[in-house]
Amino acid sequence: MRAAEGIVAKKTIASTVIAASVIAHGVCGGAARAQKVPLLPEKDVAALANELSGETAKRNLEVIATFHRQRGSKGFHAAAELVAERLREYGLSDVAILQFPADGKIFYGTQRSRPAWDAEFAELRMVTATDNPCNNDEGGPAHCGSISGERTLLSYGMEPVVLAEDSESADLTAELVDVGEGTKESDYAGKDVKGKIVLVSASPGAAQELAVGKFGAAGMVSYAQNQKTAWWGEDENLIRWGHLETFSDHKTFAFMVSLKRARAMKEILARGEKIKLHAIVKAGQHPGNYEVVTATIPGADPKLKEEEIAFSCHLDHQRPGANDNASGCMTILEVARTLNKLISEGKLARPARTIRFIFPPEIEGTLAFLNAKNAGLEIQAVSDNASVHSTTQAQNHLFFGSNLAKQIKSVIHMDMVGGGPATKAVFHVTRGPMSLPSFVHDVAWAFAEFVNEESYKFAATGKADYPLVAPEGGKEPLRAEYSAYTMGSDHDVYQDSSFGIPAIYMNDWPDRYIHTNFDTAANIDTTKLKRAAFIGAASGYFLARDFPDMRFAMKAMVWQGRATREAQDRARVASLADFREGCEYLRHHLVFEQAIEASANVLPSRGETFVPPKYEDRYQELLCTAAANLATQEGVKSFGDSHEFRRNETPKGPLAVFGYDYFSDHAKAAGVAEPKLLSYEGLWGSGEEYAYEVLNFADGKRNAQEIRDAVSAEYGPVPLEMVMEYLKALEKIGLVREVK
Repeated sequence: MRAAEGIVAKKTIASTVIAASVIAHGVCGGAARAQKVPLLPEKDVAALANELSGETAKRNLEVIATFHRQRGSKGFHAAAELVAERLREYGLSDVAILQFPADGKIFYGTQRSRPAWDAEFAELRMVTATDNPCNNDEGGPAHCGSISGERTLLSYGMEPVVLAEDSESADLTAELVDVGEGTKESDYAGKDVKGKIVLVSASPGAAQELAVGKFGAAGMVSYAQNQKTAWWGEDENLIRWGHLETFSDHKTFAFMVSLKRARAMKEILARGEKIKLHAIVKAGQHPGNYEVVTATIPGADPKLKEEEIAFSCHLDHQRPGANDNASGCMTILEVARTLNKLISEGKLARPARTIRFIFPPEIEGTLAFLNAKNAGLEIQAVSDNASVHSTTQAQNHLFFGSNLAKQIKSVIHMDMVGGGPATKAVFHVTRGPMSLPSFVHDVAWAFAEFVNEESYKFAATGKADYPLVAPEGGKEPLRAEYSAYTMGSDHDVYQDSSFGIPAIYMNDWPDRYIHTNFDTAANIDTTKLKRAAFIGAASGYFLARDFPDMRFAMKAMVWQGRATREAQDRARVASLADFREGCEYLRHHLVFEQAIEASANVLPSRGETFVPPKYEDRYQELLCTAAANLATQEGVKSFGDSHEFRRNETPKGPLAVFGYDYFSDHAKAAGVAEPKLLSYEGLWGSGEEYAYEVLNFADGKRNAQEIRDAVSAEYGPVPLEMVMEYLKALEKIGLVREVK
């Protein structure tokens, strides 16, 4: 009976979604396609297409990729200075490098500031002979038991990626011991590693507590294969970026080696032969600053200029870090140059709202930036350029005199946008989470779809009005994907419920060279940079404008976005055999679409506002809601319909931050076991994503069952008990409270 009911439900639900798609295309599809370019006047689109330069972006990228840009480091500061210099050269306003103290004690919302980390020197050497006898005969060895020769295996000076981040100084010679993965006690059974260097396949940070803390190893050599894709293992010469735990009590050093070198070492050790290594490291943590470069293009409207549309990236990474993420930062730098030039020349009208550009360390810098006013700190603005010093205090007063998180109305975030064919990258325009419905993602998709169509037309026929091809770049079509929300960069911070700022996320994935020494400028395509810059610039400029007569265009854009999303909805709802789950999926997505359309009223300030249309499928939604309510009764027991959960106002920020686990740290102090939700794998999401949205949906209007249904509609069914357990854990550590 239940199986048959499920089949009928699936057919009914799928039919409803298809019907909605037909309505969307029927109302708006033809008109939208009749418009040659989306949303902006064609003269504006032409101006952007003609001025944006993939080559200019890549020239800047080639310089930035020479810096080892770790948080708070000399390399990061050099990169920040270069960006600030370019912004001044391009004529932007309020150019500053803001400094936020980072000493391991100060908190910025959920982020415990991590001390700065610098490295001066590091080498790992192979000792070629250590068996010289000790005697006093003339002609014997000069030194008893001396090292007669060494061969350098790894050099930080040549490739900084070989030294794991947060390594500490050392100078020692020790044997190498293979402990396999290195994350289980059984890996060390029967092996004496005290005072020795261990070879591990895990990330150094994952093995640190056991290898160094419990068993006394002096250091590590890791060949961790992070960021696994279909191309994993194809190139044995890749050296991957590694990390130690920032706040570990067991400080140590770790070197990263290629899979090829690790296999050679393992073969030698497996034969019973010894490997003796000499490790020299001059590096360590120290009190420093998060540095954030920022600049603006001031808005023209006396009132609306207080609102901001922001462009964001993350400037930090290991050298070279070309696609991740010099590409994103240099692309928004090119957007800054282009928009300011065209506005100054009168080719584009000055927008009503202010446009801001932000270049921080990933996630932790953004959290410091958005929490600055709440932190109550005196923030410094610095530059090596003397011309900036005279305006520093005025800029600080202007910048921190108001709540920046409330000024920013939307963000265009770029993280990896330049990968050429060798990277195997797929370009994504990623939507926001279902907890934050917004039309801004449809704005980005309208321009991305335009680039898809124009670039494909050019590739197929050699002719297109807007091919957006760079002189030194490729000619293949873009083929951007409009993707459901995924985590992993600063867009998570902006769209967290404590800030609630819709963020357009543009990114490449997969990329077979991410976090490796092969992420070089040679793999960056200037055509890809130009196209990413166009989508971002057009989206940001549109959102920064006033909208006196945009009702029809906005309606067409939102409904086209809905039609695109429904293609994914049809596939997903068909995979849900359970009637209640299918109905809940449909109900939540219909509510989501309504909220997106309603959000289009937020930015327009004059003229006719956008009015969401009435749904022809409302009857089916009500049927599903009734069925879902019946099925829900047995689920809500200990909580009840009258018990909702509300997130507390502080601390602000997501719990998945860099180098510090807010939940784990506070849960341990409160004696709370790790909730099962954190390791749950759903149909379309992982535990981290479920947890992110559970906290976001805790708005004081939903009980545990309703939160569970909302995250299930987004990432696939999850047991109510897991959601309840996680909410109770959040309550115990003071992040949410139960309201009646």
